[in-house]
Amino acid sequence: MSEQDTPFDIVGIVGAGAMGRGIAQIAAQAGVTVRLYDANQTAVEQARAALAETLGKLASKGKIRESERDAALARIHGCVAVEALADCSLVIEAIVEKLEVKRAVFGQLEAVVADDAVLVSNTSSLSITAIGAGCRRPERVAGLHFFNPVPLMKVVEVIDGAHTAPEVATRLAAFARQIGHTPVKAKDMPGFIVNHAGRGMNTEGLRIAQEGVASFADIDRIVREQAGFRLGPFELMDLTALDVSHPVMESIYHQFYEEPRFRPSPITAQRLAGGLLGRKTQAGFYRYVDGKPQIDAERPAPAALPARVWISRADPAARARIAVRVAEAGVPLDEGEAPAADSLVLVAPLGLDATTVALFEDLDAQRVVAVDTLFPLDPGLRMTLMTTPATSVAMRDAAHALFAKAGHPVTVIEDSAGFVAQRVVATIVNIGCDIAQQKIATPEDIDLATTLGLGYPKGPLALGDFLGPARILMILRNIQQVTGDWRYRPSPWLHRRAALRLSLKHVAA
Repeated sequence: MSEQDTPFDIVGIVGAGAMGRGIAQIAAQAGVTVRLYDANQTAVEQARAALAETLGKLASKGKIRESERDAALARIHGCVAVEALADCSLVIEAIVEKLEVKRAVFGQLEAVVADDAVLVSNTSSLSITAIGAGCRRPERVAGLHFFNPVPLMKVVEVIDGAHTAPEVATRLAAFARQIGHTPVKAKDMPGFIVNHAGRGMNTEGLRIAQEGVASFADIDRIVREQAGFRLGPFELMDLTALDVSHPVMESIYHQFYEEPRFRPSPITAQRLAGGLLGRKTQAGFYRYVDGKPQIDAERPAPAALPARVWISRADPAARARIAVRVAEAGVPLDEGEAPAADSLVLVAPLGLDATTVALFEDLDAQRVVAVDTLFPLDPGLRMTLMTTPATSVAMRDAAHALFAKAGHPVTVIEDSAGFVAQRVVATIVNIGCDIAQQKIATPEDIDLATTLGLGYPKGPLALGDFLGPARILMILRNIQQVTGDWRYRPSPWLHRRAALRLSLKHVAA
């Protein structure tokens, strides 16, 4: 069947919750007849009322015409008996994330729909193959994973199970386009593309906090204002809610047989147990008042500047960039081969901690402050400084004052192999590379899915190309060297393309 053909005329949706309602809305607005089924009649009635309200608001704001509102609502038929789905050519299951419950529902569906009807699950982390294994005709079972809120999140993952017929994915991709969404195709692997790729930011942010490197708020500030992401990991987890995100973390970790890259954190397990779920409970990593997070203000920048500054020559390009900011602050540069006795000592490691650099370069650890130079040092952008355990308060504050005078908001963190931004970004890139290495999705679909599904400024492969694959590789190798943690081992995809100076999107002919 051509992707230009209209593949489905009557679509059934099982589950009248937020996801089911969202799918019903966009399908009905696209001209598709929808049968919205839930065994709970009250849930169906509430869904119909919510959809009427939503479509009414769109009409009142001029986003759709009143005639379009009425037509869309008329296409949505509430059902409380599964037999009402008998004439559906496509049925989308959007219920609780429990495998046995889903398999039971698919068994019920097979008993009433036609043999050529397509059955799909909106699961975010369960195996499509496992769902289809309980079916009489597993070749017509696939995944169609939407994101919440469905009308605004314009991407949908199309997932083939081990038995899914090839034409099913083609029809589902065409259906996604018909209802105004962008399809990305994925193999049936834990987390598919988006939830798999999303492990990088959240799990690494949690690991950084668990190590005591920085506070939740400081990690979020760095990820937003230095690395350029729309939300930091803790803001994102508060938005999605821990009762959603923590089980997905655990599910993906266990489905990959305890792969270190996806290791969850006891921080989220404890906070979930304590009911600190996020925005929806008014308390998560932040406390919320009238929907706004209550965040302590950053401490004012110290006033006392250093007498002069010595910058490590280990990385000439980084040295030159830091020197520009030092000059902007009006502080003299110490040009000696070794730092003078009163100089602030600045280093710019990639993947190493400040302690390791101080020892390797035979520097006075009491005066060493590390500067993260992975991202631009343009005025106005946040800068991250890192101290050794021995760095004096006077030198720490002098470095803070220096870069604040040069026009930067500044975050000072504890010693960490790879700062914050380096760790988070390198992990995101590395996991994206491994998704490509495993052929779970094409490089293009990996980047497309993460930009649309996660709101990243660039997809992981494009981000790696922008920062330089060789630099990302160095960061990961150095972090692994310092920590001994296998979560930072580089993907073969990254290693080979960095070695050959190829784009991370390059696919062998």
